[in-house]
Amino acid sequence: MSGNATSKRQKHRFAPIPSNSSSSQQNNSMKLKGIIFDMDGTLCEPQNYMFGEMRDAVGIPKGSDILDYIHGLPAEKQETAFTKVQEIERRAMSKQIPQAGLVSLMEFLDEHRIPKGICTRNFDAPVTHLLSTHLPSHINPFSPIITRDFRPPKPSPAGLLHIGHAWGVTESAAVPSSPPEGRLLPLIMVGDSIDDMIAGHDAGALTVLLRSEGKEELERDERTHVVVSRLDELVDLLREGLSAAR
Repeated sequence: MSGNATSKRQKHRFAPIPSNSSSSQQNNSMKLKGIIFDMDGTLCEPQNYMFGEMRDAVGIPKGSDILDYIHGLPAEKQETAFTKVQEIERRAMSKQIPQAGLVSLMEFLDEHRIPKGICTRNFDAPVTHLLSTHLPSHINPFSPIITRDFRPPKPSPAGLLHIGHAWGVTESAAVPSSPPEGRLLPLIMVGDSIDDMIAGHDAGALTVLLRSEGKEELERDERTHVVVSRLDELVDLLREGLSAAR
């Protein structure tokens, strides 16, 4: 029974970019309408040391989600906790290193007028710093940009669906109750974490995992559709017509 269900499951198949409309129709492929990126670990190299510092500063037990823990604190303690977290992020943002292939991929997306957005659990200052410091001025802006103020955060697909709605891809930003396999969206989510893969999968997007040390098991997760080692690997994959590997 499970084998039959798997064989009938819909999978993303995007038309090559630039696309040949006749071949796209014959292959039953969809036109890509936008790519959503995580930030830390995706647009810039991971700064995982921050999470330990955040837990120590706020007293968050290991294994507890940092944002969920802070939101569960009494209101008068939340502001203090978030201030401590933001101080750590501000120090770390001066050490940001852009991911290999970042500019090449963005130039390709701009050349073919593919919208790009960001959905991150960071607050806005590190995002602004990365974009203003490590991307040349000729790169078109990311829009929308979803940061920590948006709730619920990833792994909820709500932020991705909000972006999709802003792009006119979905009629509503609400999270549907139907299984994502039956409502594939012409979107790609690129990230480096389990939260990114869950959010992308549950939104109905094709998920792309940017490979990183210590997350090898995520490469085999059924919610991870494609794995790359560099951002600019996506350029050739998009030219060929990106399809879900699973």
